Amino acid sequence: MDRYIVDTNILVQIVTEQRFTEDVRYMLRYSGAQIYVSSASVQELINLLQYEDVKLQKQKIVTISNVFEFIEETLDFTVKYIDKGHLKQLSKMELVDKHTDPFDRIIIAQAIVEQIPLISSDQKFSKYRKQGLDFIPNF
Repeated sequence: MDRYIVDTNILVQIVTEQRFTEDVRYMLRYSGAQIYVSSASVQELINLLQYEDVKLQKQKIVTISNVFEFIEETLDFTVKYIDKGHLKQLSKMELVDKHTDPFDRIIIAQAIVEQIPLISSDQKFSKYRKQGLDFIPNF
């Protein structure tokens, strides 16, 4: 079975009902692949909802109180928790183009350690391929 991990901006795109590339839409909805979400993305999504930085559609398919249910039950994604190996990888990673977002960097470290392709709309992620990231762009 194929496995993928999505970063926070993919979750936000789902919540705000934005479009995906045809390949990414297939991977997320129709491929039967196991889709993971980093616990760092869950934390970041909660923060974005609390700070009202995410503009939700009228039907509000996700709220602060149902984030886990939305991810695990509605989307059928699995939350992957950060562990010691991920933190060790993070400590070894080179800083790329002053990319200092701590959520992004731990999600990238997780994907490298777990050897799971990472789906993102963030173009900076492609620069981590040299450090072992299997990156699938959504742009």
